[in-house]
Amino acid sequence: MMCNVGGSERPIRIGTGLVAIIFGLFAGFSTAVAGVALAVGVILLLTGAVGYCPLFTLLGINTCSPASGVKK
Repeated sequence: MMCNVGGSERPIRIGTGLVAIIFGLFAGFSTAVAGVALAVGVILLLTGAVGYCPLFTLLGINTCSPASGVKK
C-alpha cells in the first residue's frame, strides 16, 4: 500500500479515533450512536496507524510528503 495519509494528519486521526472509541464505550449513548462512534473511531485509528485511507485513494487525495510515499 502506498502512503496517502501523512504529516500532522496521522496523529490527529489516531487521537480522534481513540476519543471516538472512548466515547462509544463509556459515554452512555444509545446503542446505535455508540456503534457509529465505535466504527468511526476504529476506522480513524486504523487509517492513522497504517497511513493509508481507501477513501483518499478514490478522491485522489494524498497528504504524504513525496519522500514518505514509498510502499510500506
